[in-house]
Amino acid sequence: MNAQIEKVTTQANPKNRLPKLATFGIHSMFTVYSLLCIIPIILVIMVSITDEGAIVREGYSFWPSVFSFDAYEFLFKDATSIVRAYSISIIVTVVGTCLSMIIIALYAYPISRKDFPHAKFFTFFVFFTMLFNGGLVPWYLVYVQMLDLKNTMAALIIPLLVAAFFVLITRTFFQTTIPAAILESANMDGAGEMRIFFQIVLPLSLPVLATVALFQTLAYWNDWFLSLVFITKEDNITLQYLMYKTMLNIQYLSTNSTAASAIIAAGGTFKFPSESVRMAMVIIGIGPIIFAYPFFQKYFVKGLTVGAVKG
Repeated sequence: MNAQIEKVTTQANPKNRLPKLATFGIHSMFTVYSLLCIIPIILVIMVSITDEGAIVREGYSFWPSVFSFDAYEFLFKDATSIVRAYSISIIVTVVGTCLSMIIIALYAYPISRKDFPHAKFFTFFVFFTMLFNGGLVPWYLVYVQMLDLKNTMAALIIPLLVAAFFVLITRTFFQTTIPAAILESANMDGAGEMRIFFQIVLPLSLPVLATVALFQTLAYWNDWFLSLVFITKEDNITLQYLMYKTMLNIQYLSTNSTAASAIIAAGGTFKFPSESVRMAMVIIGIGPIIFAYPFFQKYFVKGLTVGAVKG
Protein backbone atom coordinates (compact mmCIF):
# COMPACT_ATOMS: atom_id res chain seq x y z
CA MET A 1 0.00 0.00 0.00
CA ASN A 2 2.79 2.43 0.90
CA ALA A 3 4.59 1.60 -2.32
CA GLN A 4 1.46 2.33 -4.34
CA ILE A 5 0.95 5.67 -2.58
CA GLU A 6 4.60 6.60 -3.20
CA LYS A 7 4.26 5.63 -6.87
CA VAL A 8 1.13 7.76 -7.32
CA THR A 9 2.77 10.68 -5.53
CA THR A 10 5.86 10.43 -7.73
CA GLN A 11 3.76 10.34 -10.88
CA ALA A 12 1.73 13.32 -9.70
CA ASN A 13 4.82 15.30 -8.77
CA PRO A 14 7.80 14.51 -11.03
CA LYS A 15 9.94 16.88 -8.93
CA ASN A 16 10.21 14.13 -6.30
CA ARG A 17 12.28 12.04 -8.66
CA LEU A 18 16.04 12.15 -8.27
CA PRO A 19 18.03 13.68 -11.13
CA LYS A 20 19.69 11.18 -13.43
CA LEU A 21 23.14 12.35 -12.34
CA ALA A 22 22.30 11.78 -8.66
CA THR A 23 20.86 8.34 -9.42
CA PHE A 24 23.98 7.45 -11.40
CA GLY A 25 26.18 8.63 -8.54
CA ILE A 26 24.29 6.58 -5.96
CA HIS A 27 24.41 3.46 -8.14
CA SER A 28 28.11 3.98 -8.79
CA MET A 29 28.86 4.40 -5.09
CA PHE A 30 27.09 1.19 -4.13
CA THR A 31 28.66 -0.66 -7.07
CA VAL A 32 32.13 0.33 -5.86
CA TYR A 33 31.21 -0.58 -2.29
CA SER A 34 29.95 -4.01 -3.40
CA LEU A 35 33.16 -4.62 -5.35
CA LEU A 36 35.23 -3.68 -2.31
CA CYS A 37 33.35 -6.38 -0.38
CA ILE A 38 33.55 -9.05 -3.09
CA ILE A 39 37.11 -8.57 -4.33
CA PRO A 40 38.81 -9.63 -1.04
CA ILE A 41 36.76 -12.85 -1.04
CA ILE A 42 37.85 -13.58 -4.62
CA LEU A 43 41.47 -12.94 -3.65
CA VAL A 44 41.20 -15.32 -0.69
CA ILE A 45 39.76 -18.04 -2.94
CA MET A 46 42.52 -17.58 -5.51
CA VAL A 47 45.30 -17.63 -2.92
CA SER A 48 43.86 -20.80 -1.36
CA ILE A 49 44.30 -22.64 -4.68
CA THR A 50 47.77 -21.21 -5.41
CA ASP A 51 50.97 -23.20 -5.09
CA GLU A 52 52.89 -22.29 -1.94
CA GLY A 53 56.10 -21.70 -3.88
CA ALA A 54 54.34 -19.27 -6.21
CA ILE A 55 53.03 -17.32 -3.22
CA VAL A 56 56.52 -17.04 -1.76
CA ARG A 57 58.01 -15.91 -5.08
CA GLU A 58 55.24 -13.64 -6.40
CA GLY A 59 53.01 -12.83 -3.45
CA TYR A 60 49.23 -12.85 -3.56
CA SER A 61 47.62 -12.76 -7.00
CA PHE A 62 44.10 -12.78 -8.40
CA TRP A 63 45.19 -15.28 -11.03
CA PRO A 64 47.64 -17.93 -9.77
CA SER A 65 50.64 -18.68 -11.95
CA VAL A 66 50.60 -22.23 -10.54
CA PHE A 67 47.35 -23.79 -9.40
CA SER A 68 47.48 -26.18 -6.46
CA PHE A 69 44.98 -27.74 -4.10
CA ASP A 70 47.64 -28.78 -1.59
CA ALA A 71 46.10 -26.55 1.10
CA TYR A 72 42.76 -28.34 0.94
CA GLU A 73 44.45 -31.74 0.75
CA PHE A 74 46.45 -30.82 3.84
CA LEU A 75 43.34 -29.78 5.77
CA PHE A 76 41.22 -32.73 4.71
CA LYS A 77 43.81 -35.36 5.61
CA ASP A 78 41.89 -35.43 8.87
CA ALA A 79 38.46 -35.02 7.28
CA THR A 80 36.74 -36.76 10.19
CA SER A 81 37.68 -33.97 12.58
CA ILE A 82 36.47 -31.29 10.17
CA VAL A 83 33.14 -33.02 9.55
CA ARG A 84 32.63 -33.52 13.29
CA ALA A 85 33.50 -29.87 14.02
CA TYR A 86 31.14 -28.78 11.23
CA SER A 87 28.30 -30.78 12.74
CA ILE A 88 28.95 -29.32 16.21
CA SER A 89 29.02 -25.77 14.81
CA ILE A 90 25.81 -26.29 12.84
CA ILE A 91 23.93 -27.77 15.80
CA VAL A 92 25.15 -25.06 18.18
CA THR A 93 24.31 -22.30 15.69
CA VAL A 94 20.82 -23.54 14.84
CA VAL A 95 19.78 -24.43 18.39
CA GLY A 96 21.40 -21.37 19.93
CA THR A 97 19.88 -18.95 17.43
CA CYS A 98 16.36 -20.35 17.80
CA LEU A 99 16.50 -20.33 21.60
CA SER A 100 18.06 -16.88 21.62
CA MET A 101 15.29 -15.41 19.47
CA ILE A 102 12.60 -16.88 21.72
CA ILE A 103 14.22 -15.79 25.00
CA ILE A 104 15.04 -12.28 23.78
CA ALA A 105 11.49 -11.80 22.50
CA LEU A 106 9.99 -13.17 25.72
CA TYR A 107 12.07 -10.73 27.77
CA ALA A 108 11.57 -7.74 25.49
CA TYR A 109 7.79 -8.04 25.17
CA PRO A 110 6.83 -7.47 28.85
CA ILE A 111 9.18 -4.49 29.27
CA SER A 112 7.71 -2.95 26.12
CA ARG A 113 4.24 -2.89 27.65
CA LYS A 114 3.26 0.35 29.37
CA ASP A 115 0.89 -1.52 31.67
CA PHE A 116 3.69 -3.68 33.08
CA PRO A 117 4.51 -2.10 36.48
CA HIS A 118 8.12 -3.34 36.67
CA ALA A 119 9.12 -2.49 33.11
CA LYS A 120 11.63 0.21 34.12
CA PHE A 121 13.35 -2.04 36.64
CA PHE A 122 13.83 -4.93 34.23
CA THR A 123 14.90 -2.56 31.47
CA PHE A 124 17.56 -1.11 33.74
CA PHE A 125 18.50 -4.63 34.84
CA VAL A 126 19.32 -5.71 31.29
CA PHE A 127 20.94 -2.36 30.46
CA PHE A 128 23.19 -2.64 33.51
CA THR A 129 24.73 -5.83 32.09
CA MET A 130 25.90 -3.85 29.07
CA LEU A 131 28.02 -1.65 31.34
CA PHE A 132 29.35 -4.04 33.99
CA ASN A 133 30.07 -7.74 34.34
CA GLY A 134 31.38 -10.02 37.04
CA GLY A 135 34.71 -10.76 35.37
CA LEU A 136 36.13 -13.79 33.61
CA VAL A 137 36.86 -15.96 36.66
CA PRO A 138 33.38 -15.72 38.28
CA TRP A 139 31.84 -16.19 34.83
CA TYR A 140 33.88 -19.37 34.35
CA LEU A 141 33.09 -20.72 37.83
CA VAL A 142 29.34 -20.25 37.30
CA TYR A 143 29.31 -22.47 34.23
CA VAL A 144 31.86 -25.03 35.40
CA GLN A 145 31.21 -25.45 39.13
CA MET A 146 27.65 -24.30 39.64
CA LEU A 147 26.09 -25.53 36.40
CA ASP A 148 28.64 -28.28 35.63
CA LEU A 149 28.62 -27.59 31.89
CA LYS A 150 32.24 -28.31 31.11
CA ASN A 151 32.70 -30.45 27.98
CA THR A 152 29.03 -30.19 27.09
CA MET A 153 27.32 -28.64 24.10
CA ALA A 154 25.24 -26.49 26.47
CA ALA A 155 28.43 -24.62 27.40
CA LEU A 156 28.67 -23.49 23.77
CA ILE A 157 25.05 -22.29 23.67
CA ILE A 158 24.00 -20.81 27.02
CA PRO A 159 26.62 -18.01 27.41
CA LEU A 160 25.49 -16.36 24.16
CA LEU A 161 21.74 -16.87 24.54
CA VAL A 162 20.80 -13.34 25.65
CA ALA A 163 22.41 -10.17 24.32
CA ALA A 164 21.30 -7.06 26.18
CA PHE A 165 21.63 -4.86 23.11
CA PHE A 166 19.24 -7.04 21.11
CA VAL A 167 16.76 -7.09 24.00
CA LEU A 168 16.60 -3.29 23.91
CA ILE A 169 16.36 -3.24 20.11
CA THR A 170 13.49 -5.73 20.21
CA ARG A 171 11.73 -3.83 23.00
CA THR A 172 11.93 -0.61 20.97
CA PHE A 173 10.51 -2.39 17.94
CA PHE A 174 7.57 -3.69 19.96
CA GLN A 175 6.87 -0.23 21.36
CA THR A 176 7.05 1.68 18.09
CA THR A 177 5.66 -0.79 15.57
CA ILE A 178 2.94 -2.89 17.18
CA PRO A 179 -0.17 -0.76 17.84
CA ALA A 180 -1.46 -0.97 21.39
CA ALA A 181 -5.00 -0.98 20.03
CA ILE A 182 -4.44 -4.39 18.47
CA LEU A 183 -3.30 -5.84 21.78
CA GLU A 184 -6.21 -4.28 23.64
CA SER A 185 -8.67 -5.56 21.07
CA ALA A 186 -7.27 -9.09 21.33
CA ASN A 187 -7.45 -8.88 25.11
CA MET A 188 -11.07 -7.75 24.99
CA ASP A 189 -11.86 -10.70 22.71
CA GLY A 190 -10.61 -13.05 25.42
CA ALA A 191 -7.10 -13.81 24.16
CA GLY A 192 -4.53 -14.49 26.86
CA GLU A 193 -1.08 -12.96 27.00
CA MET A 194 0.64 -16.04 25.58
CA ARG A 195 -1.80 -16.23 22.69
CA ILE A 196 -1.37 -12.52 21.98
CA PHE A 197 2.39 -12.90 22.04
CA PHE A 198 2.66 -15.95 19.78
CA GLN A 199 -0.21 -15.27 17.37
CA ILE A 200 -0.10 -11.48 17.07
CA VAL A 201 3.17 -10.01 18.32
CA LEU A 202 5.62 -12.49 16.81
CA PRO A 203 4.09 -12.53 13.29
CA LEU A 204 4.22 -8.73 13.24
CA SER A 205 7.83 -8.73 14.45
CA LEU A 206 9.54 -10.70 11.69
CA PRO A 207 11.88 -7.83 10.71
CA VAL A 208 13.44 -7.44 14.14
CA LEU A 209 13.46 -11.19 14.79
CA ALA A 210 15.27 -11.79 11.50
CA THR A 211 17.81 -9.10 12.38
CA VAL A 212 18.46 -10.64 15.80
CA ALA A 213 18.64 -14.11 14.24
CA LEU A 214 21.26 -13.00 11.72
CA PHE A 215 23.53 -11.41 14.32
CA GLN A 216 23.14 -14.33 16.69
CA THR A 217 23.86 -16.77 13.87
CA LEU A 218 27.09 -14.92 13.15
CA ALA A 219 27.97 -14.85 16.85
CA TYR A 220 27.48 -18.58 17.32
CA TRP A 221 29.17 -19.57 14.08
CA ASN A 222 32.24 -17.40 14.57
CA ASP A 223 32.72 -18.20 18.25
CA TRP A 224 35.87 -20.07 19.20
CA PHE A 225 36.43 -18.68 22.70
CA LEU A 226 33.80 -20.84 24.42
CA SER A 227 35.41 -23.99 23.01
CA LEU A 228 38.78 -22.77 24.23
CA VAL A 229 37.47 -22.14 27.75
CA PHE A 230 34.99 -24.97 28.34
CA ILE A 231 35.93 -27.83 26.01
CA THR A 232 38.89 -30.12 26.64
CA LYS A 233 37.71 -33.09 24.58
CA GLU A 234 38.34 -33.05 20.84
CA ASP A 235 34.90 -34.49 20.10
CA ASN A 236 33.02 -31.32 21.12
CA ILE A 237 35.05 -28.48 19.61
CA THR A 238 33.55 -26.18 17.00
CA LEU A 239 34.88 -25.58 13.50
CA GLN A 240 36.28 -22.14 14.30
CA TYR A 241 38.26 -23.47 17.25
CA LEU A 242 39.55 -26.38 15.15
CA MET A 243 40.78 -23.91 12.53
CA TYR A 244 42.29 -21.78 15.29
CA LYS A 245 44.22 -24.75 16.69
CA THR A 246 45.38 -25.76 13.22
CA MET A 247 46.67 -22.25 12.57
CA LEU A 248 48.57 -22.19 15.87
CA ASN A 249 50.16 -25.56 15.07
CA ILE A 250 51.25 -24.33 11.64
CA GLN A 251 52.74 -21.17 13.09
CA TYR A 252 54.57 -23.16 15.74
CA LEU A 253 56.06 -25.60 13.23
CA SER A 254 56.99 -22.76 10.88
CA THR A 255 58.99 -20.93 13.56
CA ASN A 256 60.39 -23.88 15.51
CA SER A 257 63.17 -25.68 13.68
CA THR A 258 63.57 -28.20 16.50
CA ALA A 259 60.00 -29.37 16.17
CA ALA A 260 60.34 -29.58 12.40
CA SER A 261 63.53 -31.65 12.73
CA ALA A 262 61.79 -33.99 15.16
CA ILE A 263 58.96 -34.56 12.68
CA ILE A 264 61.40 -35.31 9.87
CA ALA A 265 63.46 -37.61 12.11
CA ALA A 266 60.32 -39.53 13.01
CA GLY A 267 59.66 -40.22 9.34
CA GLY A 268 57.04 -37.51 8.86
CA THR A 269 56.91 -34.74 6.30
CA PHE A 270 57.38 -31.12 7.17
CA LYS A 271 56.39 -29.57 3.85
CA PHE A 272 53.02 -27.90 4.14
CA PRO A 273 51.43 -24.86 2.45
CA SER A 274 51.25 -22.41 5.33
CA GLU A 275 50.08 -19.29 3.45
CA SER A 276 47.52 -21.03 1.26
CA VAL A 277 46.27 -23.01 4.26
CA ARG A 278 45.37 -19.75 5.99
CA MET A 279 43.14 -18.81 3.08
CA ALA A 280 41.71 -22.30 2.72
CA MET A 281 40.68 -22.22 6.37
CA VAL A 282 38.91 -18.90 5.78
CA ILE A 283 36.95 -20.42 2.89
CA ILE A 284 36.03 -23.50 4.91
CA GLY A 285 34.97 -21.35 7.85
CA ILE A 286 32.83 -18.79 6.03
CA GLY A 287 31.33 -21.08 3.39
CA PRO A 288 28.02 -22.02 5.04
CA ILE A 289 27.43 -18.71 6.79
CA ILE A 290 27.46 -16.80 3.50
CA PHE A 291 24.27 -18.57 2.49
CA ALA A 292 22.47 -17.53 5.69
CA TYR A 293 22.26 -13.83 4.84
CA PRO A 294 19.89 -14.12 1.83
CA PHE A 295 17.27 -15.75 4.08
CA PHE A 296 17.30 -12.71 6.42
CA GLN A 297 17.90 -9.98 3.83
CA LYS A 298 14.19 -9.29 3.27
CA TYR A 299 13.73 -8.12 6.86
CA PHE A 300 17.26 -7.11 7.80
CA VAL A 301 17.30 -3.37 6.96
CA LYS A 302 13.76 -2.76 8.18
CA GLY A 303 14.48 -4.47 11.49
CA LEU A 304 17.57 -2.34 12.09
CA THR A 305 16.03 1.00 11.14
CA VAL A 306 12.68 0.57 12.89
CA GLY A 307 14.19 -0.93 16.04
CA ALA A 308 17.08 1.47 16.38
CA VAL A 309 16.25 4.81 14.80
CA LYS A 310 12.75 5.33 16.17
CA GLY A 311 13.87 4.45 19.69
